[in-house]
Amino acid sequence: MSPSQTAMPAQSETPAPALDFKQMSNAIRALSMDAVQKANSGHPGMPMGMADVATVLYSKFLKFNPAAPDWADRDRFILSAGHGSMLLYALNYLTGYDKMTLEEIKNFRQLHAKTAGHPEVDVPLGIETTTGPLGQGISTAVGFALAERILNARHGNDKVNHFTYVIASDGDLMEGISHEACSLAGHLGLSKLIVLYDQNGITIDGSTDLSYTENVPTRFKAYGWNVQTIDGHNFEDIEAAIDAAAHSDAPSLICCRTKIGFGAPTKEGKASSHGAPLGDDEIAGARENLGWDHPPFEVPEDVLSMWRSVSERNQPAYSKWQSNGSFAPEIDLSKLEEITAELKKSFAEEQPKKATRQTSGACLEKLVPGIDALIGGSADLTGSNNTKVEASTSIDSKNYNGNYINYGVREHGMAAIMNGMALHGGLIPYSGTFLQFADYARPAIRLAALMKQRVIHVMTHDSIGLGEDGPTHQPIEHLAALRAIPNTYVFRPCDGVETAECWQLAIQKENAPSILALTRQGLPTLREDPDPVNKSSLGAYILEECAGDEPEVTLFASGSEVQIAMEAAEELGDGVRVVSVPCMELFWEQDGAYIESLLCNKSIKVAIEAGIRQPWDAFISGHSAFIGMSTFGESAPAGDLYKHFGITKEAVIDAVNKKRK
Repeated sequence: MSPSQTAMPAQSETPAPALDFKQMSNAIRALSMDAVQKANSGHPGMPMGMADVATVLYSKFLKFNPAAPDWADRDRFILSAGHGSMLLYALNYLTGYDKMTLEEIKNFRQLHAKTAGHPEVDVPLGIETTTGPLGQGISTAVGFALAERILNARHGNDKVNHFTYVIASDGDLMEGISHEACSLAGHLGLSKLIVLYDQNGITIDGSTDLSYTENVPTRFKAYGWNVQTIDGHNFEDIEAAIDAAAHSDAPSLICCRTKIGFGAPTKEGKASSHGAPLGDDEIAGARENLGWDHPPFEVPEDVLSMWRSVSERNQPAYSKWQSNGSFAPEIDLSKLEEITAELKKSFAEEQPKKATRQTSGACLEKLVPGIDALIGGSADLTGSNNTKVEASTSIDSKNYNGNYINYGVREHGMAAIMNGMALHGGLIPYSGTFLQFADYARPAIRLAALMKQRVIHVMTHDSIGLGEDGPTHQPIEHLAALRAIPNTYVFRPCDGVETAECWQLAIQKENAPSILALTRQGLPTLREDPDPVNKSSLGAYILEECAGDEPEVTLFASGSEVQIAMEAAEELGDGVRVVSVPCMELFWEQDGAYIESLLCNKSIKVAIEAGIRQPWDAFISGHSAFIGMSTFGESAPAGDLYKHFGITKEAVIDAVNKKRK
């Protein structure tokens, strides 16, 4: 029986214990204080301040089942203020997640513990997403909420109908990404998104007044959110506010006025309780103030029983979900191979001279209607990125039954929202912007890699080849910077055939984000034979072989520069091998014999790419020639720029001839 099919524990014949919110909250505070103290590291203040809010949320509202943590129609809880991770760990231990044991609590922040310094996605532990970099959690939550609405529109209330709850901090709301994502959430009317804002007025430096004096409720009202302000330590106010939010027709922000380090005798309400252990004396004083006279890490049986009982109220909802077939949205890729073969055949036969952003668009014309899970979008560059196709239908506040999102100029928010949709399950998000603006999205791309999520970034205008827009829009170091992120696959196809192959690989890559770096300028079709083998899956492969057993010269290139390598090879003679490198990351995953077959020979090696040299030395060694960029670009037509910067067949030929001497 899978976790999703596991029934909740049978309810005892004895009535569930009456809930004492005060003692239940204090259990969170005590575990948080004790774990941080034992680790000699961590953030006790936030869990102590938000314990009352979290207790009401989990006891009265959150739809979850610790015995079936992957219940597809569960509510999602996102701890955006990830520094307060002990709040989440304490909750998941207290409510009965099997893998969140007391030993894990005691091993907080230790090597290989499940209780890392900041939460790392692990659904069986009750952790929906990795948080810690402030602003990411609340923005990712918008993606969770949007995915729920999309899937609800497709499958109905009986199968998909749940909330996304967030605990966010002052720091989360200061970060620019929160403005991007929360603005879009309001525009889209994501009414099942509820943010509990820990408005404790404290930052690491001191009072928030040092740097943060805006009217947060007014800001969120301007976004189109429902806003309430409450005493975050008044259980009745908390319950009433969450209930009202659940019945709102807009996303909700509940400003919870709390005291950081609640109960600490000298550190309550002070920055000193934020990011360091309280100390033995302060903890003893807090225990006295809270009326908690139990030893470290000990939760009395009556309080633990209260906590273990709270999920029982969700048994009817869980049983109903089971009776409806335990529905979980699935991703059907059964048509992918056939679509890819059809596209490759078409490109090989028609031999188009098109930009790879255009051949990518042609791929999407077939992929989008063939794979329901694909959800596209663009950061206000739809026409330039070629991400919207005939089968695309825009999503808005009145229609969630679509497959295309107009993100506006919000690259960072867009990337985080895509992460949330992927984490939610059932969807494969892709979106477009210019490669130059990868820097705006980079923190969220990095988190996608860390969380092993399938998100696809279509990044066009990938070099000086974009031309007249000039150096502000011409990526130079961006390919190298993206390749530097672990578990991230950067695809740079040279023509339509490789573009189709790279789309197939990106969609199949379940546990990592992909970047499709695509040209603005037209390129010839170099693959004339629609080989059934996906050659791009090798990362690098021989596009043009030399005449003899061993090459005299090996030219490595990616994307638009493969054409230059082919032109140079034609003039250099029949001892030249051309290797197309659409994805370095996949190449380094091949077996040693294959890697050696391309690299370990005595040939003259030259790499060609309209970016910086940094990732290419592993191919050509530090003493070989590189034809590319070492400065920022200029504003001019693309052809003029390639000549100006010496990225030409003549430059390649000259470099080879110098090595021949």
